[in-house]
Amino acid sequence: MDSILVTGNGPLKGQIPIAGAKNACLTLMPATLLSEEPLTLTNAPRLSDIKTMSQLLQSLGAEVTALNDGKVLAMSGHGVDNPLAHYDIVRKMRASNLVLGPLLARLGQAQVSLPGGCAIGARPMDIHVTALEQLGAEIELKDGYLHAAAPRGLKGAEITLRFASVGATENTLMAATLAKGTTVLKNAAREPEIVDLARCLRAMGALIDGEGTDTIVIDGVDRLHGATHQVVTDRIELGTYMIAPAIAGGEVELLGGDIALVETLTQKLQAAGVEVSQTNAGVLVSRPNGRIRAVDVKTEIYPGFPTDLQAQMMALMCTAEGNSVLEETIFENRFMHAPELMRMGAQIEVQGGIAKVAGVAQLKGAPVMATDLRASVSLILAGLAAEGETRVNRVYHLDRGYENVEEKLSGVGAIIQRVPGE
Repeated sequence: MDSILVTGNGPLKGQIPIAGAKNACLTLMPATLLSEEPLTLTNAPRLSDIKTMSQLLQSLGAEVTALNDGKVLAMSGHGVDNPLAHYDIVRKMRASNLVLGPLLARLGQAQVSLPGGCAIGARPMDIHVTALEQLGAEIELKDGYLHAAAPRGLKGAEITLRFASVGATENTLMAATLAKGTTVLKNAAREPEIVDLARCLRAMGALIDGEGTDTIVIDGVDRLHGATHQVVTDRIELGTYMIAPAIAGGEVELLGGDIALVETLTQKLQAAGVEVSQTNAGVLVSRPNGRIRAVDVKTEIYPGFPTDLQAQMMALMCTAEGNSVLEETIFENRFMHAPELMRMGAQIEVQGGIAKVAGVAQLKGAPVMATDLRASVSLILAGLAAEGETRVNRVYHLDRGYENVEEKLSGVGAIIQRVPGE
């Protein structure tokens, strides 16, 4: 397996372009199942997860073609005729479950394997199932597959999610666009990716109101047509690269970034002594001389602090002056990076969903192992601030969510390279 070598070498300087959002694109791609006409996505990220979703859609009968070096995805659902999302593909990626709602709405049936992805928690499907059943679907779990059918079609309903699940909101939103009547979805997730999906569906002819709030109203239509849609900027990649100059020092401009996408992170960075400002081209982040101040972080559903930035923030707090407390409330198994950071000299005490970090003046390079997507990039960030060389192993996780990490960081002065595996 490939590994990444990082050598701490002081301040960063320059610009980093931010890609389209992985989580948004993975949500938008299944929308092609809802229409016979073409759906084109621009500003698509070039990631292994996007390739996996492409393979899954193609296995269902859709056409997916990557253009412009993968930044444009030209798709068509006119040939969709297979309701089976097979385990061999679905096991690679959690977002595969987002074909369930569209297949039900379009074909009236679906057999979707229980999904895979990073091992960071249970992330159950029961919220998805309950919501779709309220739309009239009949669903049972059998042999590791969700067998769903809507023999009388889907019908609008008033649905209250027991938890503001992003995936359940997305699945229900897509299914409801072709349901008969009006669906009122309460306690809906409010993430920018949800807003982006609603905008795309609206461009395809869906009648949706309220995205970005906790109540979304969808008036079902008979059919959706084709559209072209630009994928929203990746707020997690943006936040990750905002932390790079914060931990290594220097000044970096994140091209295409928008502070509105990362308000809670911006507030924490500023409280820690990092300078963050909006520019015409993106977001400018700089860290003055000296150590940053420790701040406490609690992950919450949007618009709270993102769980997907918790590992990166922990790496930063390892080098802060003072003590910080990081509380993880979204996923129960998301501190697996802590022992690896401790190999680099970090002082961390984990008790259940709480990690107490005592900042140290200097981290030291060491061989470490990535346990999941965000943990892998947190170890690279730590390596930027460490004395000596850090080797991050098992970086196949990284390729699921970050494109050209070595190129982007070396472009602002980092000493980083990928070492091919044997």
